[in-house]
Amino acid sequence: MQITAAVVRERSGAFQIERLDLCDPRADELLVEVVACGMCATDLHGRDGYYSTPYPAVFGHEGAGIVRAVGNAVTKFKPGDHVVMSYPWCGTCPNCRTDRQSYCLHSFDLKMSGRRADGSTLHAKDRAPVYSAFFQQSSFGNYAIANELFAVKVRNDAPLEILGPLACGGQTGTGAVLNVMKPKPGGVRHG
Repeated sequence: MQITAAVVRERSGAFQIERLDLCDPRADELLVEVVACGMCATDLHGRDGYYSTPYPAVFGHEGAGIVRAVGNAVTKFKPGDHVVMSYPWCGTCPNCRTDRQSYCLHSFDLKMSGRRADGSTLHAKDRAPVYSAFFQQSSFGNYAIANELFAVKVRNDAPLEILGPLACGGQTGTGAVLNVMKPKPGGVRHG
């Protein structure tokens, strides 16, 4: 399908609005109409070449939207569901198998390679690849492909326009507080 996305064509280049082809969702994927997406420093670092993502590229990793289609193996979502697209993890490394997905040994490649885990790309222009799958979503477009594993269903009355940052900043900050600081009720008082 044809979509509109913000494309970076070279290191530190401008985000250019372009028409691209987006592949159909695979059996375990969702087609999400992106309602809102935050812009994190990580997206800017990707644009500026800090990671291994090749160019041209579509970034964006704080997407929230509405599921418009699902692959035939998807069991947790249906068209019309509202979702936040979250960070990827492999599911097979020792850390993932012990329920520590945020420490996935393959996470960096899944986030930054510009490709799905099998090396395929999500976007193309004039049949040439446009690297995407940034955090396995590339949500700087009006539609994105997300794996069922990396999406979180939210209530349909939740304000999608402010939920995208939960995919990165919200859970990173919450994880730091709850898992590192480990506050106890009444433990810190200001005044």
